[in-house]
Order: sequence, then structure tokens, then C-alpha cells
Amino acid sequence: MNKIVKYSWLSVFTSFVILACNGRAANQTDEQVNPNETTLPTEEGFVAMFASNSLEGWEGDTSIWRMEDGVLVGEIKANAEPLKSNTFLIWKDAEPADFILRTQFRISDQGNSGINYRSERFAEVPYALKGYQADIDGQHHYTGQNYEERNRTTLAYRGQRTEIPNPSSVKGESIGNAWSSLVVRDTVATPEELKELTKPGDWNEIMIVAEGNKLSHYINGKLISEVLDDDAVNRKEKGYIGVQVHVGPPMKIEYKDMQIKTINEK
Repeated sequence: MNKIVKYSWLSVFTSFVILACNGRAANQTDEQVNPNETTLPTEEGFVAMFASNSLEGWEGDTSIWRMEDGVLVGEIKANAEPLKSNTFLIWKDAEPADFILRTQFRISDQGNSGINYRSERFAEVPYALKGYQADIDGQHHYTGQNYEERNRTTLAYRGQRTEIPNPSSVKGESIGNAWSSLVVRDTVATPEELKELTKPGDWNEIMIVAEGNKLSHYINGKLISEVLDDDAVNRKEKGYIGVQVHVGPPMKIEYKDMQIKTINEK
């Protein structure tokens, strides 16, 4: 199996940042780490992705997306025409490769959303993306898994560390909404941990760390899924970031304090 995992001294630095975001020093205040608070602290090197009262820097359907006092809201109201396809609000400022992204989210009970990254535009549908997604849903059955929109489908379910082999060694296809060749290498969270981790209807924190072919998703400081993507044919090394409203029943998704930090810049 041909592995193309990228490791360097910068991986150590990234690990330090992750630990800083997840573990936090014992002498930090609750205000700094509690996702119920109004804002997250802006750590060194992170850049805010939202303007306080506008969608500046973003592109999407403004009948669905709006900004309210610094909180991004995506909403399909009960009297609105149902969506025919998933729609995204797309960050236009950059197509980052290696980065750490963190934000707080709150989703309605029947909501279905997610954060796409290293994605390309899907031209056949307005405001559509194709690429990796950190999934978010109101029932938290899928929140934190790695689902590749419009391509290989599920790459890692919640609680899994997986490896996607190069198709030159093992061919894969989407079967049952998951990529058939994925190999589960480890368990990163137990069912009990997953059940207690999120707060339904409340603010939670999600963090995405994309470094080389390793893609890690954290919820409230806990690693939820991780993918080592050795698939040189299908994987993407950079691309657009976007937030999703999924087809389905009326829903509401809110994001605040979205911040990004690029790493391993050449």
C-alpha cells in the first residue's frame, strides 16, 4: 500500500496547537473555553472569517443565509419552498490547503448541515460544493464524521480513525453511502463518549485540522473522526470552504466566531 502521509517538524507544532485548543491550561478561565459564551478567544495566528453584520467575503443564496449581530444564520422556514439540492455559503477569500478551522455552531432538532473544505465548485448546481465535509446534524447521529459531498461519500464515521487506500492497490466505490475500501485503523471515541459529547439545541464547538493527507475533526475538544487519505486519484489538497443547508424539512443552523489559521505554508 502506497502511503503518502506527510510528517515533519511542523506536525509537532500543529499537535501543540491542537492540544492548546482541546486541553487548555488549567489556569485559563471558563469564559475562554465554554462554548456557551458569546465569543471564542482569537488565538495568535487565527483570522476571523465573519464580518459582524454582513456576508462580506462569502457567496450564497441570501434568501437562506443572513448575518445577525455577528452570528451567521442559515434557515429554511416552514413556509418556504423546499430545497431541490444542498446549498452552500462559500468563503471566497482563499482556497486553503493545510489549516486549523474552529467555530461554534447551534442547529435545530431537524437540521442538517456541515462545513465543507478543500472543495471545488459543482457548476451544475448554484452554490454547490464537492469535497470533504465535517458533518453536523440536529440529532447528532453524524456530527463530526467525514463525509465527502458529491464524491466518495462517508470516509469515516463518528469514533473512527480510517485509512483510504490508493486505488492502485484497492479499488473503492460508494456502497450504502460509504466508501467501500475504507479501512478502520482505530477507535477514537466510544459510543458512550459520543452520546454525552454534544449539547442538543445549544452551542457546541467544532474544529477541523487538515494537514497533508490527515483530516481530523474535533467536537468540544474531543477527536471524533480522523482520515488518512492515501487515495491520490480522489483526494484534494486544497480548495474552498463552505457551510451547508441540506435538503429536507425546515431547519436552522447558526455559526459564530469562525476562525482559521493556515499551517505548513511553503
